[in-house]
Amino acid sequence: MNLNSAYQTEFDFAYPFNNHNCNKLTIFQANFMNNSGYIYIMDISIIIPVFEESKKIGKDIYAASQFLETHSLTGEIIIVDDGSLDDTATAAKSVDMTPEIPIHVIRYPVNRGKGYAVRTGIKSSQGETVMFIDSGGCVPYENVLRGLYMLNNGVCDIAHGSRFLPESKILMPHARSRCLSSWIFRKFLTCLMNIPSELTDTQCGFKMYRGEVARALYGQCNTDGFMFDVEIILRARKQGFRIKEFPIEWTADHDSRLSQIRMPFYVLSELIRIKQILDRE
Repeated sequence: MNLNSAYQTEFDFAYPFNNHNCNKLTIFQANFMNNSGYIYIMDISIIIPVFEESKKIGKDIYAASQFLETHSLTGEIIIVDDGSLDDTATAAKSVDMTPEIPIHVIRYPVNRGKGYAVRTGIKSSQGETVMFIDSGGCVPYENVLRGLYMLNNGVCDIAHGSRFLPESKILMPHARSRCLSSWIFRKFLTCLMNIPSELTDTQCGFKMYRGEVARALYGQCNTDGFMFDVEIILRARKQGFRIKEFPIEWTADHDSRLSQIRMPFYVLSELIRIKQILDRE
């Protein structure tokens, strides 16, 4: 299958991505062997952090595995259950998928936060490329192709999906109040945290990394909550890693767990804590 044709069908802004480029992806030898004793080639690790998503996780796993199979990518799917009280982990383990795509389910009993969940998944990953994606299918997996192209052709070390680039396609937006708070937050980050304005969407749950970069940065990360993205960006810039954004197709998930009332106070305290930690290092 010609990946370039498939990608261009959905997005006019696609980079050229064809079978020749796809072959370049398989260049990492993960640190484990298959049952035959041969080194297993791992193109990409997909991390899905979840909290009480028993009704969505089956579709998430199926979508990830279908993407890998369609584009002949070797990979693993890592589900990290952040202390759910429902049957999320059980539902994930019960998904019947092809044995060629390993599915790892990590669960711990106490809710620690999205940052802790993503960090746990990335630290256990094996792929040359590592990504995390929010549960719920807000961003179709075909968007991964552009990030893979950027990472594997030396455009950047970290590729962020962004909802706020001109070419991004928003099929269902957030409520106006949420959009306003998001705009204020982005301006606040630029002023307080010195995050460059060209990084338009620090909180999008669709980020991709060169594997060794992800494992190094998340090994240093201290933030357990959803401000972990900011700490990772600041650490990456401090260490000279290149971050680029790419436009995505996105649909709002109105089943959000964020409290609009408590969020401003939490965000401010977390950002101050992150800044203090990094200033001391």
